[in-house]
Amino acid sequence: MNPLQKIGAFTAALAAAFGTAYGVGTAFGPIGQDTTATGHTESRGPDPVKSPPAGDLLPAGLQVSQDGYSLDLETTALPAGRKSTLRFVVRDADGDPVTRYRTAHGKQLHLILASRELTTYRHLHPVRAADGTWSTPVDLPAAGGYRVFADFLPAGGSEGLTLGSDLTVTGPYRASEPPAPAATTTVDGYTVALEGTLAAGGESDLAFTVRRDGRPVTDLEPYLGAYGHLVALRAGDLAYLHVHPHEEAEGDRTSGPEVSFAATAPSAGTYRLFLDFKVDGTVRTAAFTVRTGTEAAPGTGTGTPEETPHEDTSHGH
Repeated sequence: MNPLQKIGAFTAALAAAFGTAYGVGTAFGPIGQDTTATGHTESRGPDPVKSPPAGDLLPAGLQVSQDGYSLDLETTALPAGRKSTLRFVVRDADGDPVTRYRTAHGKQLHLILASRELTTYRHLHPVRAADGTWSTPVDLPAAGGYRVFADFLPAGGSEGLTLGSDLTVTGPYRASEPPAPAATTTVDGYTVALEGTLAAGGESDLAFTVRRDGRPVTDLEPYLGAYGHLVALRAGDLAYLHVHPHEEAEGDRTSGPEVSFAATAPSAGTYRLFLDFKVDGTVRTAAFTVRTGTEAAPGTGTGTPEETPHEDTSHGH
């Protein structure tokens, strides 16, 4: 089956899945099974089924094809807990690999991987070969369904695109849930506090303050053209929100302790926020669970650096 046929088949299957409930399954045990030659049963996690959002505008990341461009995953399954290589191609309307991109936020393409439960997150910057194939090493800790997002700006385009496709991670599956909403979270000794709320159907401001040992961190380093990078995903279908930093980085100048963004939530619901920030040459990720229309709940979350590492050795993290 050629790449266009594969994309067409996937899109047809996705359309047929609309309107069907997303089954989480049991907390332990197989949801979808592979039986290896040794007879060992492996779970691929719950089968992702997405529901279309209300309104006329489909949020980013829910489509495998848009505006004549398609995301073609050459790697559709990976083993849990093992370093592997993920390969994919972005194709144009003729089915040819795209080899010309414009730089956005310091990179030609940003790759985001998130588990369906939004408990595992990766922000990677893969390497593109001359033939247009992108590749990156990745080690995902838990079996289940994942979503892969390619965020890029084609050379001939005026606006960036975010295309999404599904990835299966095989192994014994155990269901998990993201932490409850909290106003603060910690990662590697850094405490990050969130102020602001997400407004359903509109733009809102989110401000993050970084401290270490109770003292404000004023040496946040430039990262991807700003002093922080924020990805927001909607629970359930994993719609990808448009987020923009309020302050761009100026050369090598550091900043802090606050970094703020404008975010647009397409609907009411629960969202997961992943803030990347850089100090002393190391990028760390602070994760928050938020619900539209409510202030972040008091309390402190627990950072999970083992689930949100930056593995991309191609850009010096």
